[in-house]
Amino acid sequence: MGIDYQQMIFMSLGGLAFFLFAIKFMSDALQKVAGDKMRAFLEKGTKTPLRGVISGMIVSATIQSSSATTVLTVGLVNSGLLTLRQAIGIIMGANIGTTVTAYLIGFRLEEYALPIIALGAILMFFFKNKKVTNVGQVLFGFGLLFFGMATMGDGLKPLKDMELFKNAMIGIENNPLLGVLVGMVFTGIVQSSAATIGVMQELAYQGAITYTQAVPILFGDNIGTTVTALIAAIGTSVTARRAALTHCMFNVIGTLIFLPLFVIGVFPLLVRLFTDYFYVLLPGFEGSWQTLNIKMQIAQTHGVFNISNTLIQLPFVGALASFVTKLIPGEDPRVERGPKYLEPRLLRNPAVALSQAGREVFRMGQLAKRSLEHAIAYFYTEVESEAGKSAELELAINELEREIPNYIVKLMETKLSREDSNLAYTYIQSVNDIERVADHTENVVELTEVRINKGIRFSNEAMSDLKLMLDKTVETFENALLCLEKNDQELAHKVIDSDDEIDEMEKKFRRAHITRLNEGRCTGDAGAIYLDLLSNLERIGDHSVNIAQYVIEDYLASIQDA
Repeated sequence: MGIDYQQMIFMSLGGLAFFLFAIKFMSDALQKVAGDKMRAFLEKGTKTPLRGVISGMIVSATIQSSSATTVLTVGLVNSGLLTLRQAIGIIMGANIGTTVTAYLIGFRLEEYALPIIALGAILMFFFKNKKVTNVGQVLFGFGLLFFGMATMGDGLKPLKDMELFKNAMIGIENNPLLGVLVGMVFTGIVQSSAATIGVMQELAYQGAITYTQAVPILFGDNIGTTVTALIAAIGTSVTARRAALTHCMFNVIGTLIFLPLFVIGVFPLLVRLFTDYFYVLLPGFEGSWQTLNIKMQIAQTHGVFNISNTLIQLPFVGALASFVTKLIPGEDPRVERGPKYLEPRLLRNPAVALSQAGREVFRMGQLAKRSLEHAIAYFYTEVESEAGKSAELELAINELEREIPNYIVKLMETKLSREDSNLAYTYIQSVNDIERVADHTENVVELTEVRINKGIRFSNEAMSDLKLMLDKTVETFENALLCLEKNDQELAHKVIDSDDEIDEMEKKFRRAHITRLNEGRCTGDAGAIYLDLLSNLERIGDHSVNIAQYVIEDYLASIQDA
């Protein structure tokens, strides 16, 4: 009886589609369940490379995706929350954590796939509690993963009898580098090592490929999965690009070490010894390498490779960081985090300490101005790195929003003159308004992201109006900061007049945009984003006026005290 090629292709591709969807669906659900705790966990659990490995391993095992963990790590490096050395540890651990998926596949739970899918569907559709529905999504994806495996397995069965496929696999067995290349390309396309390793496990279970043919492809899978992080690093900071390259190099170096060991037979022996002498320590396990099914043997090989690779390279984290730094030279224009002028020892000299606090407030204002300028650049250019720079500045501003008032409160516990007390109050109030300007700037970035994601384009008239208001808003905020720094009354009144102009612009441009909406020259989505942008710019103008009024009130209070 001949091979039904149509059925083989349909079932193989359909099963693969189910499998890929299940991996993504389950990973997304696990990330929802974990929430921002994973991000905080990575930020705090990386003081040493070893702790970074453990953190990366736990996070990757939890969300079932080394790619997601690595992309998150690249994002944290880009934001300045992690150093390159810390990121390298997490990346190493992520490679170990991702082996969990291969082990799950090795358990061969296909016969329970449909009941698990049913349970997941019940939790998703018959419960309103968000946590319950997220757990339902996890179970649904978990069951669908095994259903896809079973479907794909039925489709792949005929491959073992096809001469063309058998000759290709013999070619890989004779040339392991070809197997590495196949694994790299396939994983690079689907961007999921878990998926490609799952396909390989199923091919081996169906007898289409042997263990010897599978291992070189496995090495290639580990290299191919780094494509996701490399793509995510496009347009990020120098350090973030180094982190992504490190992920690739880590797996390339591992392959260069273990592929020759595999060819001469040392690595398979290492895996067998690990299985025979470590597995016996696990409760409820009886047997050895020979008793494992081929799926679990591949999973075990994957696990031993990543654990051994990490143990070998972990002592050389510093050298690896230095090497990628040479490959990607340059320095990031990093924002200096934390206060620069708030020296605690100066609190004994209130006048000097207050002057330092004023310098810190003005520095905070300059950071907010730069953040606004990057947000505007992102709006015009749609370059992702501009949004990242704005977000990085926002983090620095948030720190100062806590530190400056705390310093001034300590300062006010000393005996301040009435004039200095008024100035201290002005600084505290100004800090609040500067932070609010940063919040509205963040809104501008988010609105721009929505506009880009939805492919929305504004009319030339709308863009022209918006440019006038953007320029006026930046100028007004800049003058507000200058009048605060120099205690310039004339400039303070100019800020108030400028805000009146911004208010008039907001009303005029809002009416003009509503007219465009009514005439069908603008869509509803575009209109909503445009009006929100106008509103946020108008609010930045209001906070600029607040700063100017504090300066005027402080001046009037000083005259009265005199």
